[in-house]
Amino acid sequence: MANYNVKRIERDIEKYIPMIIQRETSDELLKTITITGCKLAHDLSFCKVYFTSFSDLSQKEIEKEVNEASSFIRGKLANMMEIRNTPLLRFEYDTSIEYANRIEKVIENLHK
Repeated sequence: MANYNVKRIERDIEKYIPMIIQRETSDELLKTITITGCKLAHDLSFCKVYFTSFSDLSQKEIEKEVNEASSFIRGKLANMMEIRNTPLLRFEYDTSIEYANRIEKVIENLHK
């Protein structure tokens, strides 16, 4: 039962954070990110949120900027979700898409 609740809350976080970013923030850098997933701790106190961005800035700079806005996003998230304690949010740049693109290029080169 507890595992079901964690998954449900993860889905809600993945749904609400993009809404908050698009509607509540005025930072153009935040509007360039796309949430790709999240991993919530079993005690619901901490959540890693994975994202990608099409911005020209480096991954570390984008990650730093987004993490600076995490307390604002967490506050808005607390208003939208019906849970007792809203987890702390830590944003991490998701490199899996770039990794998949590199693998595809390697496979294409092998077929040529």
